[in-house]
Order: sequence, then C-alpha cells, then structure tokens
Amino acid sequence: MNMKQEGKKEQVRKMFNSIAGKYDFLNHFLSLGTDHYWRRKLVNMLKQQHPNQVLDIATGTGDLAISIAKRIPNSKIIGADISENMLEIGKQKVIKKKLDKQIKMELGDSEQLNFADGFFDSVTVAFGVRNYEDLDLGLKEMQRVTKNKGTVYILEFSKPTVFPVKQIYNFYFNSILPLLGKGVSKDQSAYTYLPESVKNFPDGQNFLNHLAKAGYKDVKQKKMTFGIVSIYSGIKE
Repeated sequence: MNMKQEGKKEQVRKMFNSIAGKYDFLNHFLSLGTDHYWRRKLVNMLKQQHPNQVLDIATGTGDLAISIAKRIPNSKIIGADISENMLEIGKQKVIKKKLDKQIKMELGDSEQLNFADGFFDSVTVAFGVRNYEDLDLGLKEMQRVTKNKGTVYILEFSKPTVFPVKQIYNFYFNSILPLLGKGVSKDQSAYTYLPESVKNFPDGQNFLNHLAKAGYKDVKQKKMTFGIVSIYSGIKE
C-alpha cells in the first residue's frame, strides 16, 4: 500500500470500507478467537475506573464498545471511526444487541475529535493507533478530551522477542495472514498493510514515550499472549 500517493488517513478509510463486510469474521478467524480475550482484559482494567463517559476511537464495527457496554452497564459510550461502512455494521450490531441507548456510533477523525476538552472519563482504542496518520497529534487529541485523572487504554499488536514465538509470529503475519485475508476479503492490500503497519509501529517503551509526550502520566505496558499484543495505559493529570 503506497501511502505516499495518497494520505494515510484516506488510504485507511478506503481499505476498511472495502473489507467491512468480512472484517468481523477475519478478525476472529485470523486471531484464532483470541481477540475476544484481549478485549476482555482491557475492559477488566477499564472497569476498575468506574467510567461514566467513554470514547472508543477507531471503534470499527464496535466490538470493544459493545464489550464495555455489557461489562460496565452504567457507562455511556461513543464509538468513533473514519470508515462509514464499518460504522454502519457496528450500528446494526448495537441495535441487534439492544445497546443503542448506551452506545452511540458516529463518524470521527482521531486527529480532530469533535468533543469538548475533558469530556470523557476514559478513552480506549483497540488495534487503531497504528493507523493514525499523525500518531502524536492523535494521542494529544485523546488526552485533550479526557478529564483530569481520566485514563487511556490502548490495545495494540506488539513485536514478540522470545524464541520461537518471534519466528512463528513473523512467519504467520508476513506469509500466512496476507494469503488468508486475500482469500476471504478479495482485498490483498488490506492484509499486506497489516504486517507493515505493525512493523512500523513504535511499540514497547517507544510507544510509552509517545504517550508521555502527549501528556499522560504513569504510562504502563501490559504484555499478553507471549508479547503478541500489549495494553498500554496512562492517566491524565
């Protein structure tokens, strides 16, 4: 995917619009179902904060927003995404699960959030920050709309370092996943973009540095599943 010919944001929007119909199936299939477990871990951490207002950025088809609504029933969630097709599927899922009074899905740009300063108790992102065109601007916007003492939780792919997990992970991501993704979605670029975006993402301490630069304190990384994914967290003070 050539991000130089067209802005990354627009490329990402078009890509997710094109695979929206197969996204949920591929997510669960390609992660062997562990994406449910990863999201549940994030929600467990979020639940300890007892948030009333939550913003879920890059919400996609709403899986994380739905999980938050079910496990924190007193919360109100806004799910924002730049892909119209993903949002439409998410809206239908929310209605089907009778969560439409608790979850609002709307078009939103992570780098230009249409919310007042300090509006949310918590902001969450699952597998979305690596798609930001300007990572630091996106994180700063998230920090802006978070209340003082509010929290951020970011679930994202990491780069495992332990043998043989590193080797198996790299082979799967670079060789197997693009073939499986193309076979189901008919969009090869989407599943060659995924390993590229993970490879280029500043994970670990590098990402914690970006969070601190955006104004978050007490930044932490919790590795899961042999370091394949991490939950990053921080507090706005």
